[in-house]
Amino acid sequence: MMTRPIPEITDHDAAIAFLDARIGQGVKPGLERIAGLLDFLADPQLTYPIIHVAGTNGKTTVARLVTDILGAHGLNVGTFISPHLHRVEERFAVGGRPLDDDQFVRLVAENAWAVEEYGQRRGEGVTYFELTAALAMAAFAEAAVDVAVVEVGLGGRWDATNIVDAAVSVITGIAIDHVSYLGDSITEISTEKSAILKQDGLLVSGPLPAAAEGPVTAQVAATGSRWFRYGDEFSVESALPAVGGWSVDVAGVYAEYPDLYLAFHGRHQVDNLATAIAAAEAFLERALDDEALAAALSAASAPARIEVVHRRPLVVIDGAHNEQGLAALAETMRDEFPATAWNLVVGMRGDRDVNALLRPFADLVNRVWATQPDDPAAIPADTVAAAAAETLEVEVESFASVPEATDAAVTAAGAGGAVIVAGSLYVAAEAREALIGSATLPSGVHVRIEAEVEMPGYLDDDETEDDTDDG
Repeated sequence: MMTRPIPEITDHDAAIAFLDARIGQGVKPGLERIAGLLDFLADPQLTYPIIHVAGTNGKTTVARLVTDILGAHGLNVGTFISPHLHRVEERFAVGGRPLDDDQFVRLVAENAWAVEEYGQRRGEGVTYFELTAALAMAAFAEAAVDVAVVEVGLGGRWDATNIVDAAVSVITGIAIDHVSYLGDSITEISTEKSAILKQDGLLVSGPLPAAAEGPVTAQVAATGSRWFRYGDEFSVESALPAVGGWSVDVAGVYAEYPDLYLAFHGRHQVDNLATAIAAAEAFLERALDDEALAAALSAASAPARIEVVHRRPLVVIDGAHNEQGLAALAETMRDEFPATAWNLVVGMRGDRDVNALLRPFADLVNRVWATQPDDPAAIPADTVAAAAAETLEVEVESFASVPEATDAAVTAAGAGGAVIVAGSLYVAAEAREALIGSATLPSGVHVRIEAEVEMPGYLDDDETEDDTDDG
């Protein structure tokens, strides 16, 4: 059998090309490929404990919050999130910092052999998401993290990340989404998502709809697991709007946490905070340090999650892409930005009911700028425009690109106006980059102890590739 040579990956373009070559594999539910690839890599995911985060909405926010909370408590935390906003390196963070270009290139180069060898032996390559998940597991092992926070990509049971046996499993919430993969009912979807819970596990769940209770309860019982549930073992005792965010009292699993300040917009983010606090407590098996928690929240960020990126005009960007997420966005706009006349830039992708997704914006927006992200699965801008005209009964214009639509909406709004960008995380990312660039600031709250001697590995910021022992 002829074998392909291992690609020589020496720069960023080559590393990106190596990943992008897997995009055509699409979505392939199942664990056999990720299990085989990680076996080639000596199962790095077994070398550190994991907090596994699933849910319809709020996964990335909860993952980021848990990361900052544990980092502020002195732990070296690895974080895997998806999708990324601007750069694939955002998916892999250690100590609150995404990998830089050199670290990323080295990570891909050092593991390319396993990807190629596995694909040749099996006769089937891994998907883009499976590859990024495997790279994250390898990166965290190399960095000797104390814990990894791993976000589920889609669903739970057959998601590539479900190869892990988590110390703490988290379900942020459950709503209708990805029906072609997960089912078209809350019961079906909760069955798939709760399957991340393994034998003798520990589950932390945020607010769940009544229809999800049965499947989650059944999984907890079947696995002999413990369950810390929102409203019982932990809760939000008080949440009051504050300047730029919320003043919050949380009753945690192990302690009370009064007078917290969360600089996020949206009441739903308060529930995400409570869930993150409970997850961190569950992992540490104790109450959190008040000063460390306050420091973590002061450093927390949520890019493209009801993010204010401009003041004159006011521009808010949100990656909400399903009915629950867009309803929460619209509610936040009404509650936290009253009497504002909004211009809406909206684009969508995938198999979506555009009319249903736009319905929460009725009587909220005065004008719509329909567009489409630069993605093969984008819904055509004209289709979005037609749905907006029908559902919202306002003036609608159609633009072929997100930057064009965003620029037109901002110009039309003028200094005293306001713009919402929503409908897809892909749309949010393109608008964000057009308005403020692609920077996402690393968290500065993580405690970092510098080694006294230089160690080889792609996570040493001061080390050049020439100094690395590739053996």
